[in-house]
Amino acid sequence: MDVRGKVAVITGGASGIGRATARRFAADGAAGVVVADLNEAGARAVADEIGGLGVGCDVSREADIRALVARAEEKYGRVDVYFSNAGIDGRGGPEAPDALWNKMWEIHLMAHVWASRATVDKMLGRGGGYFLITASAAGLLNIVESAPYGVTKHAAVAFAEWLSIAYGRQGLRVSCLCPQAVRTGMVPGDGGSAGGDGILSAEQVADDIVRTMAEERFLVLPHPQVLQYLRHKTNDYDRWLGGMQKLYQRTHGQG
Repeated sequence: MDVRGKVAVITGGASGIGRATARRFAADGAAGVVVADLNEAGARAVADEIGGLGVGCDVSREADIRALVARAEEKYGRVDVYFSNAGIDGRGGPEAPDALWNKMWEIHLMAHVWASRATVDKMLGRGGGYFLITASAAGLLNIVESAPYGVTKHAAVAFAEWLSIAYGRQGLRVSCLCPQAVRTGMVPGDGGSAGGDGILSAEQVADDIVRTMAEERFLVLPHPQVLQYLRHKTNDYDRWLGGMQKLYQRTHGQG
């Protein structure tokens, strides 16, 4: 899909990957870009910059997502591209607070489910559309710093797969963004365990998103090494787990 002439909604759009993609979509001739974020002032600032619509939205609430889609339709008449991008960070394993587990579940999975409820049937009724989900390399591999993040990002990948399986032959195009470290507010200085292959700019990721959409491929892999790591994982699961155990020990000062 070429975004020229299309109407796009982007959550988590006030900063990072969302902001870079909003700017790129606008530069590429989108008919309208709706920038949504919990930080409403930030969303409006980006929207004002690109001539779009800024909306405050808490994607952990289905009512907010439905209201966001309604605002987009009121302004532009339709939604052709929905980029479900908002995410949060948090560390820990099983001991992490239930509040963190629940919030990540809502934002990293249910936000995509709720957005699909509000958009997909209408897209299909118009002959098709594009649904883009930000997961993470952690959703294909895992991440040693955070069980809640790794688990919920796996769920995001699985839901993106399901959307493609169920609706791909009805005209819905689905892509799943799975980068390693990207220079955003969620990434520490060295990128943590995800930074070993370099930290990309959000603008580089936006370039990859546009390229993948043009080719209508499922995985957006700004760090191409992730595909090789995934092949290693599926080729010999136990060996891969052993390597990840060593990485966990190094990261947590256990050896």
